[in-house]
Amino acid sequence: MEKQKRVAAIHDISCFGRCSLTVALPIISAAGIETSVIPTAVLSTHTGGFTGFTYRDLTDDILPVANHWKSLGLSFDAIYTGFLGSFEQIDIVVKTFETLKDDGTLIAVDPVMADYGKLYSIFPETFPDGMRRVCEAADVIMPNMTEAALLLHEPYHDGPHTEEEIKHILKALADIGPKKIVLTGASYDKDTVGAASYDTETGEFGYTKRDIILPMCHGTGDVFGSVLVAALLKGATLAQAAASAVDFTVECIKRTRAANIDERFGVIFEEGLSGLNELIEKNKK
Repeated sequence: MEKQKRVAAIHDISCFGRCSLTVALPIISAAGIETSVIPTAVLSTHTGGFTGFTYRDLTDDILPVANHWKSLGLSFDAIYTGFLGSFEQIDIVVKTFETLKDDGTLIAVDPVMADYGKLYSIFPETFPDGMRRVCEAADVIMPNMTEAALLLHEPYHDGPHTEEEIKHILKALADIGPKKIVLTGASYDKDTVGAASYDTETGEFGYTKRDIILPMCHGTGDVFGSVLVAALLKGATLAQAAASAVDFTVECIKRTRAANIDERFGVIFEEGLSGLNELIEKNKK
């Protein structure tokens, strides 16, 4: 039997509202990959549309967990980060990369901080420069269009975009340091949206699109990123992994829309877990 892959997922735990670790842990595990976790905070719900939520900051626990793992001689095939709640966590997560990374460790960063042309209100205007430091240390990043503009200090404008514009953004993001870039929310026409990718090592550009489904649901970025990381560890190329992430996420949105549940509750991903490996293998062909 092939040695089982292992991921360290560094995200918050929102106890209700499917996102962050409550998405990453089951999805990556369903792909047959051992998933270890470093919680950055524990909240009663996520912050998107809920009020009165509890918040327990676990910043001071992140490095001690990493150092303990290091003392045990644990190794990781990937380290995957998402929402970070403060500048202090930015520096700590970069230090965690340095502590846990081996020669073959994939550093995957979802620079969660903005959407729809705006920085999330909980972050100061200087936060994107801090997140850029995390991206500099990454092998693969997966920003949305707004986050890409902030990382590049370029003005944001709504799509559709031309293929030349998207390739410019992908190449500019590669100049920050990561070898692989996936740009979500990329659109070449008003009826479809998808993910564009660029692998600097192979020179391959990829693009997978689907019909727009509105309104969008909370937590889709975490679903997308978790599938992307799982597919990469299972031998998919960047374009193939992005296609699997798009396919899986779109089916989750369709399932959720059919169930007519509150969009704050996240997407119904659980029913798709049994077919995740089959989907990844299909897109690898």
